Amino acid sequence: MNSTLEQRTMSKVTWRLVPFLMFCYFVAYLDRVNVGFAGASMSKDLGLTAAAFGGAAGIFFIAYFFFEVPSNMALNRFGARKWIARIMFTWGLITGAQAFVQGAFSFNLVRLLLGVAEAGFFPGIIFFLTLWFPSAYRARIVGLFMFAIPISTVIGAPISGLLLDLDGMGGLRGWQWMFILEAVPALLLTFAVLFYLTDRPADAQWLAPDERAWLQGRLDQERANRESIHSMSWKASLLNPRVIAFGFIYMGCNIPQYGLSFFLPQIVKAFGGLGNLQIGLITSLPYAVGAIGMILWSRHSDATGERKWHTVIPLAVIVIGLVLAAMTKDPAMKMLFLCVAGFGFFAVLPIFWTLPTAYLSGTAAAAGIAAVNSIGNLGGYFGPQVFGLLKDRTGGNFASLMFLAACAVVGAVIVLVIGHDPALERAPAQAPA
Repeated sequence: MNSTLEQRTMSKVTWRLVPFLMFCYFVAYLDRVNVGFAGASMSKDLGLTAAAFGGAAGIFFIAYFFFEVPSNMALNRFGARKWIARIMFTWGLITGAQAFVQGAFSFNLVRLLLGVAEAGFFPGIIFFLTLWFPSAYRARIVGLFMFAIPISTVIGAPISGLLLDLDGMGGLRGWQWMFILEAVPALLLTFAVLFYLTDRPADAQWLAPDERAWLQGRLDQERANRESIHSMSWKASLLNPRVIAFGFIYMGCNIPQYGLSFFLPQIVKAFGGLGNLQIGLITSLPYAVGAIGMILWSRHSDATGERKWHTVIPLAVIVIGLVLAAMTKDPAMKMLFLCVAGFGFFAVLPIFWTLPTAYLSGTAAAAGIAAVNSIGNLGGYFGPQVFGLLKDRTGGNFASLMFLAACAVVGAVIVLVIGHDPALERAPAQAPA
């Protein structure tokens, strides 16, 4: 009976929440990284060096670092529905404002404000998912949610390329039209979030009473199991060595991903003879491979219950792909190896997030998940910044790609050192009927 009840309940919850959250994150991530598609023409118009562009693109994550934890604590207090709607409204406004920057200073300022506006969205959703999905479902559900990252480029890259071709319409450059038009979905989704999301299972009138009781009982038992192994306050979670280590692992995942994503359109453009749409389509290839890898790898991790090696192996694939891409000058082979790295970029993400969500619970989860994301997303600043500096100094991409590979090595080593305790994800022997 419980098996049938579980299947029915989790099917309803998955179909109700995951597609909608995927679309929200698709919009969020596209608004975060679309600056990479604007890079070449925007830098030329504003007189930005590669280092200046990389620094401004990445400064988003400095603000993100400082505002993640306060934002997630506010989400825990006010509820996901209201707080996520607030986030989407403010980031939509500021995304559109990027169209009107005039130089390095205003570009940096708007990117900084965008980081403040969006802070808390991703860790807020990760925390929100822990309130709805038992541990046995975490990798595949987080994988489906984060599927929006590669898909935002697979779909968004050609769209951004087409929008860049609006150059001159209405007296605006193509990159200005891209920022303005891609801001609109976030503003519209503000109202959809307010009317559609439900904060917790106890409030879900769209579940039957027995479904609500089963789900809340299962989640409560798992939380009790985790807290019987260890328990901490939200303040203690911010200084916990393992939580800090999780942050540095995540940085090892993010530096390669963000370092490449902001500059990949420029790498592809340097192949020569390509239009904006073609650049967008070619740029999307590593993300298409990553999207497939993310779904298949997360399902395999849930099926086996193994987390540590499912995190280490994709990090090793990143290293192999980036090193080989750095060593070849042939455009076709370089893209092939970047597609290999693309598998690792995205396959690692949902598995990684099973580690802190298994370790943390309650308000410690709200604060700790935000802390992990804050530290890890500093990689979004250092990746583009160092990539741009090395590119300026060397005139090529070899040193930049090798730097990204080295960061993935560090992440893999930390995972091997701290390991993972499977007991933290142990399901209760019998969920309440």
